[in-house]
Amino acid sequence: MQFGAVLQTNPPASRTVHLAKLAEQHGFDYVWTFDSHLLWQEPYVIYSAILAATNRVIVGPMVTNPATRDWTVTASVFATLNEMYGNRTVIGIGRGDSAVRVTNGAPTTLKTLRESIHVIRELANSRSVEYNGAELRFPWSRGSEVEVWVAAYGPLALKLTGEVGDGFILQLADLDIAEWMIGTVRDAAEKAGRDPMAIKFCVAAPMYIGTDVEHMRNQTRWFGGMVGNHVADIVAKYGEGSHVPKALTDYIRAREGYDYNQHGLAGNTHADFVPDEIVDRFCVLGTAQQHIEKLTALKELGVDQFAGYLQHDNKEETMRQYGEIVMPALRENIVAKA
Repeated sequence: MQFGAVLQTNPPASRTVHLAKLAEQHGFDYVWTFDSHLLWQEPYVIYSAILAATNRVIVGPMVTNPATRDWTVTASVFATLNEMYGNRTVIGIGRGDSAVRVTNGAPTTLKTLRESIHVIRELANSRSVEYNGAELRFPWSRGSEVEVWVAAYGPLALKLTGEVGDGFILQLADLDIAEWMIGTVRDAAEKAGRDPMAIKFCVAAPMYIGTDVEHMRNQTRWFGGMVGNHVADIVAKYGEGSHVPKALTDYIRAREGYDYNQHGLAGNTHADFVPDEIVDRFCVLGTAQQHIEKLTALKELGVDQFAGYLQHDNKEETMRQYGEIVMPALRENIVAKA
C-alpha cells in the first residue's frame, strides 16, 4: 500500500511546502492538495515550490474539475511540471464541488468530465488530441507521463471511472461502501474491455492519531459534511431506495444547508448533523494500531493507496507516527503475504 498526505493550501504557502517536505521525510509517496482557488491559495503555483523542495513525492490535486479550469491549461501545467521536475505529478479530477459551488455554480455533466479527461490526459502525456475541431499538441512536450484519477460516488460516475480512469479516488474510508464502489468500478472496467486490476484505488479520508475520541471526532466531523454534499446529489438523482448503500445515504436526512466558506474546516458548524458513527466509519481515527487494523482491512479490499487528510490540529504528530509505526507495519504486512 502507498500513502498520501492531503493538504489545504492555506496561507502562508511556505507552510504548505513545509508540510509537503515533512510528508516526504516521513515516507509518504504522494502529496495531494485541495483545489478551490477562491477558498484557498492557488495550488497550481504551489506545486512548483513543493516539487522544487522535495525529491521523490508525486504531487497533484484532490481534486480539480473541468469547469473552473481550462482543460488545455491544466494539461499544460502538468506537462510543464513534469519537464521541470521529472514526471512527478498526478491529476485527480471530478465534476466539481467547492470550486464551483462557492460561486453558485454546479458540477459539470459526466459527459463533460469524460471529454475533459481525454483531452487533459492526451495533451499532458505529450500526445495530440482533437479539441473544439482542432488538432492540438504541445510542440515543446516530450516524454511527459501523468495519470488521471477520477473521484466518484454515484453509480454512473463509478461506471465512467471504470471505463476511462487510470485510478479511482474514493473520499471516505467506510469498509462496506469501499467494497461496493471498488466492485462497481472493476465491473465497469471489465465490461469496457479494460483490465480491472490495472485501475489504482485510492481511499482518501481524514487521519488523526490520538486517544481523545471526542476531540478527534470534532476535529474531523467536517468530512462527513463534505461527503454529504455529494450524497445529497446522489439521493436527489436516484432516490433513497436506490441500490446505493444505505450506509452512504441515510445520515444526510438531518442535513440543512451548507456554507462553503467553512468547507474542510475543523469545527465546521454546518457539519453538526453528522453523527459520531459516520465520523468513525468515514475517517481513520485512534491509536496507530487502530489505524493499522483499518488500513489492513482496506488493503484486503483492493485499496492501493491511503491518502490522509490533515485538516486538524495534530498534523505533524500524525505524520510522524505514520512514518515510524503505521506505514512500516503495512509495508511489512505486504512483504509477509507476498
